[in-house]
Amino acid sequence: MRNPRAAGAVSELAELVLPWLPPADLAAAASASRAMRAAASAVTARRAADFSRGLEAVPVPFDNPIDSKPYAYFLYTPFSLIHPAASASAHAQPWGCARARPPCPTWPRPDLGLPSAGCACAEADCGGAGCPCAGADAEMAGAGLGTLRECGDGCACGASCANRRTQRGVTARLRVVRQLKKGWGLHAAQVLRRAQFVCEYAGEFLTTEETRRRQRLYDELASAGKLSPALLVIREHLPSGRSCMRVNIDATKVGNVARFINHSCDGGNLQPVLVRSSGALLPRLCFFAARDIAEGEEITFSYGDARLKTKGLPCFCESSCCPGVLPAEET
Repeated sequence: MRNPRAAGAVSELAELVLPWLPPADLAAAASASRAMRAAASAVTARRAADFSRGLEAVPVPFDNPIDSKPYAYFLYTPFSLIHPAASASAHAQPWGCARARPPCPTWPRPDLGLPSAGCACAEADCGGAGCPCAGADAEMAGAGLGTLRECGDGCACGASCANRRTQRGVTARLRVVRQLKKGWGLHAAQVLRRAQFVCEYAGEFLTTEETRRRQRLYDELASAGKLSPALLVIREHLPSGRSCMRVNIDATKVGNVARFINHSCDGGNLQPVLVRSSGALLPRLCFFAARDIAEGEEITFSYGDARLKTKGLPCFCESSCCPGVLPAEET
């Protein structure tokens, strides 16, 4: 005869422990008993229903019509973190808890020890002609990297300020869909209007030395089909034209929704924009809709016009200008 008290104790213990486990350990725990199998199945279902862990304003689910893989496992962050603090502080994260948490605000950012500076405008005046944080709107026309200036953590205004349009996290409904050739890809779950903010590319800010070390490892694992890396190198030419600024963001192990955005050789339907906030040392890479995007349409952008490796990873974007190989950065 089943002991209800024992079953309740197992259920309570499972709720405390199972959400912390990676997939392999979760599967091992599920084999322990029928009660643990049921609890592990519930955790898996909740993970597939929202991979943002409740850290965004809207849930972002997985949808897999191809195979039995319910989700992709990684650590979630709504904003980029500086390495090695990112790896040290985010080595574990609960995911799949029964009790949903209210979304954590993406502003203000955690203290990174950077100088604090900004405007003292009233919220209604932020971004206006007299605001030192004002800048041109994100460039939506044509290809290439747009730029945008926003208020920062040291500004007197609050999170509702209109000059913080990229700092409220993901508010558009999105979905990650499994595809036969591409693997996981990010899709619109609603109509996205041209110039609408979609998401930030969040992960770990890396030094160039660390980027090169990881890239060598990632290339080896990716060529063997053991990893789908999400390391992005951004180069912005400075006004002098004689040098450029380089920003390295790795969303492979610690990232957000943007890690699932696939490449398209025709430029895709997203406009990448470098966003600078007052007082921040590093810019953030954010994506806006380059045109109206239909519900269900895959969201893509160009990874860059870097050199092509003859033995590089295959590209499945199927655009008319696709050479069949993904761009590869010289890191």
